[in-house]
Amino acid sequence: MAAISSSARADEPSVDFTVVRADTLYDLSHNVFVSPAAWREVARINGLRNPDRITPGQVLRVPLRLMRPTLVNGRLVSVTGDVRIGNSAAAVGALLAEGQSVQTGVSSSTVIQLADGSRLKLPPSSLASLAASRHYGGRHDAQATAGAPGTSANMSVATAADIPPSGWFAGALRVLRGSVEVIATKVQRAKPLEVMTPTAVVGVRGTHYRVGLNGNGDGDVGVSTHAEVLEGAVRFDVPISTLGVDLTTGLGAIAGPDSPGPIVVNLMPAPDLSDLPTLFDRPVVRFSLAQESGTVRLQVAADESFDKTVRDQRFKSGAEVRIDDLEDGQWYLRMRRIDDRGIEGYDSIRSFVLKARPEPAAPQSPRAGFIQSVGTVNFSWLQNSAAPSVRLQVAEDVEFTRLVIDRDHVAESSSSVEINAAATYFWRLQSIRPNDDPGPFGDPQRLELRPKPGSPTVQRAVDGNTLHFQWPGRDRDRYRLQLARDPAFKDVLREEDVDSSQWILPAPENAGSYYFRYRTIEPNGFISNYSETVMFEVSKNWNFFWTLLPFLLIL
Repeated sequence: MAAISSSARADEPSVDFTVVRADTLYDLSHNVFVSPAAWREVARINGLRNPDRITPGQVLRVPLRLMRPTLVNGRLVSVTGDVRIGNSAAAVGALLAEGQSVQTGVSSSTVIQLADGSRLKLPPSSLASLAASRHYGGRHDAQATAGAPGTSANMSVATAADIPPSGWFAGALRVLRGSVEVIATKVQRAKPLEVMTPTAVVGVRGTHYRVGLNGNGDGDVGVSTHAEVLEGAVRFDVPISTLGVDLTTGLGAIAGPDSPGPIVVNLMPAPDLSDLPTLFDRPVVRFSLAQESGTVRLQVAADESFDKTVRDQRFKSGAEVRIDDLEDGQWYLRMRRIDDRGIEGYDSIRSFVLKARPEPAAPQSPRAGFIQSVGTVNFSWLQNSAAPSVRLQVAEDVEFTRLVIDRDHVAESSSSVEINAAATYFWRLQSIRPNDDPGPFGDPQRLELRPKPGSPTVQRAVDGNTLHFQWPGRDRDRYRLQLARDPAFKDVLREEDVDSSQWILPAPENAGSYYFRYRTIEPNGFISNYSETVMFEVSKNWNFFWTLLPFLLIL
């Protein structure tokens, strides 16, 4: 290879062009270089004594400005949600031309594949434009379509998004809002693949890194730029400064509009997600962050590579995370810490399954915490319109390991259950789709069953003029008493509320049958069913008084 002439600028981008059989400088000037006259400068730069003689295998140093560029489109290889190229909705396979912008909605994302195979991932709420996408030096460029709108006479437009089989690629993405994750291929390039922001330029030849903006507004010049290198190396330059830094794996940097140069730090370690549940059964995914986690960035995607990212949120230490509107299925959660400067750390990734549908039927009665006497318990609920039947469970424990009732495929919106043991119970519902697909159980509802009131007794006092009624009771309870002439208690002679478990009243003046019952009123307001009914007879001769116990049970 000949020495480079002093006429070539040492700092300008150049490529090493290898001569093949049948190449001449004249032919290259028509097919590869920018103009028929370019061969003269190439000859001077490479010190060619005889420009008519170049040999196969010879390497020529050619400034990039002398190579004829071919515009090559990028391609959207993944589209999730609302993604737009300009003002038009985009789909997988859509081409992105140099100068065009692409933006993602709040719950949307896309992946741009450049002509060299590099992948640029835009998460939700991002805006970027393809600042450069060009191929240089391909010998078949002369067959490309020339004279496309917006191109010069020395520039052609490739009809495919893939890089031609020979030559060099130069690409650049301008981030105006949000962030981008870059997975760059290791191929020969005319110049480093660049990500540009209003405050920084990050260039790379082959690596995995992120670039993002801290601030608001589309292309706001007041924002700062941060970059994190996950693999390989990048160059972080600040346009307003002569200072720049080389970042290698595990380093991050940030620079603002007034920064003299980038601030470089080690990336924060990945947060621990080992305690994150692997199954969520409510439509809103909820969990709390550890107090020591600091500020975190949390992303949710439908795939493990996070090409299909649907959520991108930030949370403070100790906050409750709430993620809504996800469909049932497997999801991937990615979380990383953000330091006080805004530089993001390493990722932790955890998969989880959401199975929240069909949603449980809404319980109506008994309401949570309801208290009633043992016996028939009437359960009712509002049916889920997508699920024609439910499963009803009643248990002695909130974990439902000690089931009392387990009724499956109940098609009605109510069910009556006989429970005769006084205790605290829990009940819950599960909706079942027509294809026998059950959803999650609803929240447990607490139910307390009290024992039936104990049987009362009635006795004649020693003086023979009064009656003494007694029943089992507790000190804090009150009691509602009824004395009637008929067993149905339609003819009630006397009704009182008393504080003790006994009642004394004068003996009735009229002979005949009488009936007595009571119910308990607890301090919390619960009123029990009536006790068994006691019947007693009063004759004209009081000495013939007796009782029948029990005679009749009336609830």
